[in-house]
This record gives sequence, C-alpha cells and structure tokens, in this order.
Amino acid sequence: MMDATKTDAWATLSDLFEVFSPDLRGWFEADPGRAAEFTRSAGDLHVDLSKNLVNHAIVDALCGLADQVGLAEHRDAMLRGDHINVTEDRAVLHTALRRPRGQVLEVDGRDVVADVHEVLDRVYAFADQVRSGAWKGVTGKPIATVVNIGIGGSDLGPAMVYEALLPYKQAGLECRFVSNIDPSDIYEKTADLDPETTLFIVASKTFTTLETITNARLARDWLLRGLADAGAIEGSDAAQASAIARHFVAVSTALDKVAAFGIDPANAFGFWDWVGGRYSVDSAVGTAIAVAIGPQHFEEFLAGFHAIDDHFATAPWHENVPALMGLLNIWYVNFFGARSHAVLPYAQYLHRFPAYLQQLTMESNGKSVRADGTPVTTATGEVFWGEPGTNGQHAFYQLLHQGTQLIPADFIAVASPTKELRDGDQDVYELFLANFFAQSKALAFGKTADEVRADGVPEHLVSAKVFTGNRPSTSIMAPALTPSVVGQLIALYEHITFVEGVVWGINSFDQWGVELGKVLAKQITPALAGDDAALASLDPSTQGLIAYYQQHREG
Repeated sequence: MMDATKTDAWATLSDLFEVFSPDLRGWFEADPGRAAEFTRSAGDLHVDLSKNLVNHAIVDALCGLADQVGLAEHRDAMLRGDHINVTEDRAVLHTALRRPRGQVLEVDGRDVVADVHEVLDRVYAFADQVRSGAWKGVTGKPIATVVNIGIGGSDLGPAMVYEALLPYKQAGLECRFVSNIDPSDIYEKTADLDPETTLFIVASKTFTTLETITNARLARDWLLRGLADAGAIEGSDAAQASAIARHFVAVSTALDKVAAFGIDPANAFGFWDWVGGRYSVDSAVGTAIAVAIGPQHFEEFLAGFHAIDDHFATAPWHENVPALMGLLNIWYVNFFGARSHAVLPYAQYLHRFPAYLQQLTMESNGKSVRADGTPVTTATGEVFWGEPGTNGQHAFYQLLHQGTQLIPADFIAVASPTKELRDGDQDVYELFLANFFAQSKALAFGKTADEVRADGVPEHLVSAKVFTGNRPSTSIMAPALTPSVVGQLIALYEHITFVEGVVWGINSFDQWGVELGKVLAKQITPALAGDDAALASLDPSTQGLIAYYQQHREG
C-alpha cells in the first residue's frame, strides 16, 4: 500500500492546515449556498457535510489523496473478491451478502452470490416456520421467544438491528441476546422464560468460541432442567436429544461440533471465512432478525446495504458519501489530532448503534502495523462512541461544546417518527427534532461574548457562557427508520471504515489484538481453580488480584 504521508496530496493538506483558520460562522455568512454545496445523497440518506471544517480546496486535496493512495483500486479489489485480508489470506466479501439474486461473482472457483442465496433461502424457510407456529417445541407449543447466543459481531449486529426495527417485529414473538460470559447475563435473559416456548440460536462460525459455547451449554442445561421440572420430558437420553433438536439451531459451519452438541446439522446455517464477524449481520448471523421482522423486511434490509454498496462503487469521490466521510475523518485524526468521534442518533430505536460502531471501527482500524508489516506512519483508529439524543445532551455534550478536545460528531435522524405522540398542542417529535437541529447549529456557530452580554449575563459569568463554535459535525437524515435505511446506515459506516484503512495502509479485516487476552485467560483459569503451579507462573500483580478474589469469593 502507498504510504499516504509520502503523497503530494498529503503535503498539500499539510500546507493547507498550516494556514487554516476555521470560521464556520463567517463562511456561512459569506456563502449562503454553502449548505447546498456540501450536501450529498446516497440511497435514502441526506448527508449535510457543510458544518465540517473544510473548504473546497481541502475537499479537493482529500479527494486527490484518495486517488494517490489507490482507493478506487483497493475498493474494486475488495468488491471482486481479491484476498485483501493479507494476514489471513482471505477475500473480504461482506458486500456479496447483499447482492441481488441472479448476480454472479466467482471467487476461488465458487459463485458466492448463489451460495449466499442458498443459505438465505434456508434462513427464510426457518423464519417462516417459527413465525407461523409450524416450528414447535418438544411439547408441541409454538415458539414465543428466540434467544440469540453469540458474542462480538454475532451479538452486537443482531441485537442492534433488532432494537432498531422493533416496530417491524411480529407481535407475540420476542428476541433476546446473550453474549457476556458473566453468568448473570444468561440468568437474567432466561429467568422469566418458559422452556417449552423458547428457541436458542447459537452463533459461532467454528462452534468453539469460549463465551458462546459456554453460554450455549448453560442454556442447554436450563432447557433440560426446566422441561424436566415441569414434567414435560422424561429424563432419558432420547427425550433430551429430542428436546435439544427442537429448541436449538446453529449459525455455524462446524457441522460435526454442531451435531456433537445435539443440534441437527440440517438446522445449521453457515457463512464463510470471507465474512468477518463485525461485517456479518446481513448473513445467517442475522437469523434472529429474519425471524423477528420476516423474510420480506429482511430482503429490504439487504437492499439498503446494496444501495450504498452501489453508490460507493460508482460515485466520483466528490459525490461519494462514504469516501468523503472517511476522508474527513482522516483530516480530523491526522491533522487536527482528534482522537475520538461521536455518533449521536436522534432515534431511540438506534440506541445500540454507537455500540455496534465501536466494534466495526475500532476492531477494524485499531492497528499500529501496516498491511506490509511495517509500523504505521501516522495516527490510526479514532475512538467511536455515543448515545442517543436527547439523553446525551444531559450527559457529555458539555465536553463537545466547551471542552478542550476537538470531537467530530455525526448526528443521525429521520423525518417521520415511528410513533406519533402529542403533549397537548405540542408535537413531541418536533420538540425532539428541534434538539437535533439545534445541537449541530450550536456546535458550529457557538455564541460570542457580545451575544452573551446581550442576554444580560453579568460580566463575571460571560466567559463561562461563551461557546467557541467551529466544532465539526455531519448531519445524516432519512425519511424514516425502515429496514432499508438501517441497512444503508450500516453499509455507510462499513465503507467509511474501509476508506480510512486504505489511507492508513492497514488491514482493516483482521483482529489479532483480541487474541492475547483470550490465550492468557485460558492460562489463568487453572490458577483460579487452585492449581499452585499455574498460580506461581503468573506475575505478582495478577497473583495478588487472584488472592483477593479467592479470599472474598462467597460460596
């Protein structure tokens, strides 16, 4: 990969930054057309970039940087299935998960689009069975609750999308999500459930993920114990096997391990090594979503992804929303020294979206080594975080407005509410969206000392009430929070993440940084169980912490 810092465009950006004096208030006063000039569309998304700290010369230089690092070539290599995940020698084809039926994309001798739709058809058939009541538990009762057991991408994605699309959920059918190996997670998620009407989806590609399989075993024990206590099944091995087969399905390709667990391999839905976990919500990993909202709405969800894929693949850089947003992030991280990025959905149904983006962006771009194994030459991987508005306004917006850190922010809202409510004569949704519009305006334009004084504020309080402005933000709007729009938002940030990775020269599709802690946890577990030799091999700090645990562990 080209080292971006050695390009002419990087030098141009450095020169522009040296003399740059942001003045959003002045720019808008001088150019009433600025908002229109810096607003773009992608699919159903209306994206206002005008409150970012850029001018046309900077945008031109950023687009030039995209050309000089070969962004188009890297994008096209990804889309056609080249093995761009170099450390694992794999293709990166999450975009193939949402290609329309009938398209052809051959990778490593396989038509991956045909493979995808074969699995989708099986997922849809299963979803229809559960939704119609044709799929029944071992005692003949239909399923009322689906519990998805996964972790990372096999939890964050489905859980986030389920919450985002709750209005599309079939009445009388609930989904819950278990991921944490803390036993309180699965305990609380199952405490009030009826084993006779509960179905578990165990999502683990290899069926060896420690947290997922541990929770799956706990779920199996809960199911069998609950059914036995209710007199619903006998204690025989055959009765237990029948119960497991009717109350568990898998998202996995390790059919031997699936069968050993007790799940019928015919009820295992696979995906491929060219799908990273954090990019997999639109694969069989989303089976719980397909059950909840139905195959038709899941198809709309996939079509939303594909609309942004097409936009990213074809739009010139100056009009390409994911490219521009990714390049703006480069501008802020590498020239302004921004270390975090806030995502602020003004839609309660998107309350899990920032958490989802944390894995997508930080697991992808939290790297200090380039794809060729050499050290990175610039900062990478900003911290993504956020909460839904208006909650965040009463928590951390103080820092956004008047803190010493520059934190770019993405505001997300939809024009039509899912629920229409009024407080007397007040349209509550308009009250809500007034905050969406106000916050980006306040961040951009601030409030001067003279304006504060004009409000009658005593002089000794003026400085405390000044807002400097020039805090950058992007506003993203859509007509409504539909399955398609949710897919579009996810795909938007997938491609933003890709753009940043290409510019930084890193491999955004491996995650070796999550492995060391897993290995060490396996080494430490025997020490917790009383293995003196294992305990002696540990460092003094860890030994001390274990000693405290053992002294204070009740029971």
